[in-house]
Amino acid sequence: MRIGFIGLGIMGRPMAKNLLKAGYSLTVHTHKASTVAELVNLGAQAGLPAEIGRTCDVVMTMLPNSPQVREVVLGPDGVGQTMKPGSVLVDMSSIDPIASREIAAALAERGVEMLDAPVSGGEPKAIDGTLSFMVGGKEDVFEQCKPLLLAMGASAVRCGEIGAGNTAKLANQIIVACNIQALAEALTLAQKAGVDPRCVFEAIRGGLAGSTVMEAKAPMMLAGNDRPGFRIDLHIKDLNNALDCAHAVGAPVPMTAQAQEVLQLLRSRGDGSCDHSAMAHYYEALAGIRLGREETEHG
Repeated sequence: MRIGFIGLGIMGRPMAKNLLKAGYSLTVHTHKASTVAELVNLGAQAGLPAEIGRTCDVVMTMLPNSPQVREVVLGPDGVGQTMKPGSVLVDMSSIDPIASREIAAALAERGVEMLDAPVSGGEPKAIDGTLSFMVGGKEDVFEQCKPLLLAMGASAVRCGEIGAGNTAKLANQIIVACNIQALAEALTLAQKAGVDPRCVFEAIRGGLAGSTVMEAKAPMMLAGNDRPGFRIDLHIKDLNNALDCAHAVGAPVPMTAQAQEVLQLLRSRGDGSCDHSAMAHYYEALAGIRLGREETEHG
C-alpha cells in the first residue's frame, strides 16, 4: 500500500514521519521544499498532487482550512482528479463539516471514498504519535484506514458518517478554548489576590478542575512561553467554523462567541502566531500583571 501525504506543516510533518517509522511507503507534497527534502531523506518520495492521486491507494491531507482542502482535492490540478476508483482520501484537516460532505460527494462521483479525520493533541502529540482522531465516514472504510491512523495516534474513534469527525473536532475546540480562557482567568484571580498561581495549579490539578488542557497550558502561561503548539490564528479559524455550524443548526454557543472575541483581540495586537495559551495575555493586560512573574504597571 502506498500512502500519499499532502501538507507538512507543524502537525503534518511529524505525522508523516511517524508513518515512515511504522514502515509505510509514502509520497509527500508541501509548498516548503526543505520539508519535502527532509522527508525524502527519511525514505519518502516527493510528488505533485496529480502524481500522488495516480500512484497512491490512500491520500492523506493536513491543510489549514476548507478552501485549501477544496483546491488540493478538487482543483484543476488536484489530487482528486487522478485518484483511482476504490482509493481513499483521508482529510485530517480541521474544516467545516458541510465542506467535508461536499468534497466527499464530489469524490464519490469518481468512485473515491473519503474519511474526515481531524486530530486533537497539538504538536507534542503529533511528534510522539499519540494524537486523538475523530472520524466520519463509512464503517468499512474507517476499519480499512484505522491502522494508518493508529500509526500516528493513540486513539481513532468513528463518530458517524462524513462530517461527523469535523463536528466532533468543533466540539473539542470549543471545550479547549473555553478551558484555556477559564484557566487564565482563574490564575489571574489567584495572583491578584496575593496567592502564588503556581501553588494554585499544584493544589487543584488533581481535583475536579484538573484537565489535559490545564496540564499542558498552565506551565506555559506561568513561564510566559508562547511558542506555538497550536496557534491563535488556527483556533480562530476553528471557532469561526464552530460558530458557522452552530448558527446553521440552531445551537446556542455564547461561551464560544466570547472566547472567539478574546482570540480576535489578541490577533489584532499581534499575537496571532502565539500558542493559544496566550489567551493569558488578555487577562495580564487587564490586570496589569505577568502570570507567575513580577508585577508590571497596567497598560
